[in-house]
Amino acid sequence: MGSFVDLSYSNQTVRDQSQVYAKRRRMMRTEGERDSNLVQTSSQTNDSTGIKRRPTIVTDETIEHNPPQSGPNKCENPKAVDQSSAAKELDVRKEEVSENGGTEGFKARPFTFAQLVAATENFKSEYFLGEGGFGKVHRGKLVDTGQIVAIKQLDRNGMQGIREFVVEVVTLSLADHPNLVKLIGYCAEGEQRLLVYEFMPFGSLEDHLHGRRPNMRRLDWNTRMKIAAGAAKGLEYLHDKMKPPVIYRDLKCSNILLDEGFLPKLSDFGLAKVGPVGDKTHVSTRVMGTYGYCAPDYAMTGQLTFKSDIYSFGVVLLEIITGRKAIDETRSGTEQNLVAWARPLFKDRKKFPQMADPDLEGQYPMRGLYQALAIAAMCVQEHPNMRPLIADIVTALNYLASQTYDPLNPSPQTSRRAASSKKDCEEGPNASNGPRGIKPED
Repeated sequence: MGSFVDLSYSNQTVRDQSQVYAKRRRMMRTEGERDSNLVQTSSQTNDSTGIKRRPTIVTDETIEHNPPQSGPNKCENPKAVDQSSAAKELDVRKEEVSENGGTEGFKARPFTFAQLVAATENFKSEYFLGEGGFGKVHRGKLVDTGQIVAIKQLDRNGMQGIREFVVEVVTLSLADHPNLVKLIGYCAEGEQRLLVYEFMPFGSLEDHLHGRRPNMRRLDWNTRMKIAAGAAKGLEYLHDKMKPPVIYRDLKCSNILLDEGFLPKLSDFGLAKVGPVGDKTHVSTRVMGTYGYCAPDYAMTGQLTFKSDIYSFGVVLLEIITGRKAIDETRSGTEQNLVAWARPLFKDRKKFPQMADPDLEGQYPMRGLYQALAIAAMCVQEHPNMRPLIADIVTALNYLASQTYDPLNPSPQTSRRAASSKKDCEEGPNASNGPRGIKPED
């Protein structure tokens, strides 16, 4: 016999679902308008170095339901978009920005497609650097200036489209910070969509942590803290200095590029969104990001906040400290997910040394390790209000970066092998309380 079905309940469910789908369609129609707010009022890419990156999740799920997917999903088909709209919209935005007081307008230079063909010698295979969600990347040399650049070409069959192209051009054109990658220019000629960046010779953080080539030296503790502090400064600029503030939404190791001297620069701003202002606490939007880095609260509700970026930063900081990937399918069980693996260890300070990257070979300051792990633990708190503000993170990491560790002459207070390490294990900073100067938001 068939099971009893409450038809009245089912009909109500259908009506509820219809309302949900109707709301979803309205939100998707207004998504472009919200992105335009970024273009009007504010100011990919490990690709600029040729490092392949983890696929980006792009889902149509809105605030009503559904957890994050574990793989890339197309949000929209770029072919369905009028390819001529990008150039027109950029022209409109440039006029709006130039009329907006307090800004110097667009800094990015428009290129013709012929200029970029010449720069890459018709996209010569020897100049190919890599491929990401946006498309292929080639190294090039601008004919008129001789500058070495990275040129990223939109794949019209790829995961990102015109909207992301426009958002990235506008965001980087109006941004100005040493820890953000510089956009040299763009091409929106006919159906061609290309972005021209400064060339980053040291590749991406992901490459140094997880894909080291034989001739690439390991990152020592001092360099890791320098990179973490610099990345935090870039995020602080987006959150606190840009007007209006911007939520990055795609912070991960592959999007942290390294200039000479291991100066970190955030890249790939196609998913950036204007943050909540005034009395608003969040921005309701489609769930977009990368599995393993996406904050669980944002993934479950679609409510995007600045604390969503803080969670992602915590994952990156854990990768820097542990050398593990955010998601590593070669491992078993809970060890596949970095945060899930780390959370039980946060509760026992005696296990903190087990979390240090084996590539460090024990050459790190014990107290610095505790403090860095405490910062990471606070950033990946499940409740967003328990995560610290980016300004506090910058203060704490600046301090750690300033405490230079010398493995040849470690001080008794900082050496892992010092006699005080046992006491530090027992009395070191508690991950729930955090290091001095950093605390969860009230």
